[in-house]
Amino acid sequence: MSAIPTTGETRLAQMARSKARRKRRETAIEGVLLLAACVSVFTTMGIVYILLKESLVFFQSVPLWNFLTDTQWTPLFSDAHFGIIVLLSGTLTSSAVALSIAIPLGTIIAIYLSEFAGHRVREVLKPMLEMLSGVPTIIYGYFALLFVTPLLQKIYPELPGFNVLSAGIVMGIMIIPYVSSLSEDAMRAVPMSLHEGSYAMGATRLQTAVRVVVPAALSGIASAYILGISRAVGETMILAVAAGMQPSLSFNPLEPAATITSFIVQVALGDLPHGSVGYQTIFAAGLMLMLITLVFNLLGYWLRRRYREAY
Repeated sequence: MSAIPTTGETRLAQMARSKARRKRRETAIEGVLLLAACVSVFTTMGIVYILLKESLVFFQSVPLWNFLTDTQWTPLFSDAHFGIIVLLSGTLTSSAVALSIAIPLGTIIAIYLSEFAGHRVREVLKPMLEMLSGVPTIIYGYFALLFVTPLLQKIYPELPGFNVLSAGIVMGIMIIPYVSSLSEDAMRAVPMSLHEGSYAMGATRLQTAVRVVVPAALSGIASAYILGISRAVGETMILAVAAGMQPSLSFNPLEPAATITSFIVQVALGDLPHGSVGYQTIFAAGLMLMLITLVFNLLGYWLRRRYREAY
């Protein structure tokens, strides 16, 4: 005759079953989270694979040396040239104009929101500022073409209708929320003890913000700058609408220019047959753009590690 389990044994069995069910649920949740994390990794690997595969086909027809050193970019003409430096000059010039607007203004706005603005002011200004990042970039492009360019032509009467300067200025305005929001979050994460110690030494709010808070939050601020740079390098529609899409090797922002992204748009919407050398240029240009972004991200990672250790 089998023994009847006691109340204590029943409770232990129930606890064991409950623990096993909880462990299975946790394992399932971990699997879902791992799968979600792998999606981004597999997506990146797929993008890199496609770019490398198609770029290798392109470089079988165009020598890599010519691609890097030729000073003309005319892949759609009968006398084809494939000098990516022409598109790089437009990309770097427009990014420099945009960053000269976004980084100073974004940093100043972040300092104000973090150290000087009251709670109510911050709760109103920050969402309004972040709304700029939600405006479609095509709207920014037409704003640059139809408003900023005529305004600049009053200062520079010889400024052409399509130019890098107006596109870069509007692109900088668009990037401001990225820089200011992340920088402000980094500044607000600085321990209050550093603020109090600075005030105890007789420093003003401005001195505390500039000499204590900003250095302490420099790793986060550097990340915001790198994100702004990556956003500027990868912008498409503003430059496609307002910069002119005319490939020329020039670093003068008062002239029209083509960037890597605007050229990809131009070819992707054209009538070039798939598999032709002209069509394959978009993959080589895309690979170059991805390498540039990778360099900036690695630089941002290095800056974060360095200043996080320093402060």
